[in-house]
Amino acid sequence: MPHSVDYIKRLADRHGRSLESLLPILENVYEDNHIIPEDAMVEIARELDVSAAKVYGTATFYSFLETEKCGKYVIRVCKTITCMMHGKNQVIKELEELLKIKLGETTPDGLFTLKETNCLGQCHKGPAMLINDVPYTELTPGKVRDIINEYRLNEQKSAS
Repeated sequence: MPHSVDYIKRLADRHGRSLESLLPILENVYEDNHIIPEDAMVEIARELDVSAAKVYGTATFYSFLETEKCGKYVIRVCKTITCMMHGKNQVIKELEELLKIKLGETTPDGLFTLKETNCLGQCHKGPAMLINDVPYTELTPGKVRDIINEYRLNEQKSAS
């Protein structure tokens, strides 16, 4: 598994073993695994000689790092007042109906996790969301339906 002792040691060799290295190491673990598991956090704490609580606190502070299993596609809807004024609530309602889940949940097939997040830097084009690293802006319920249907269609194609 990529979060083995040797893997964490290699990341510390690359980024350094100071407190400033913590976030880059956590980002690498997340990029490689789409999760930062507890055992990886313990190994990071050992390598950097910091408390496991410090590592966990940092990992859970940032909304783009996950410490719990999520779907293949993590949908993050911007929750700023600007996006709300442009229809964010209707976008979330449409996503919940399409996916048959609520905010914070994952679809039973493990494909989608629905979350809210702080500003995505797209206020001028709100409402906005990210699906993994792909931004979608100027959303409407219809546009959201098309986007989700496209992801589902691509999944069906890759499964065949």
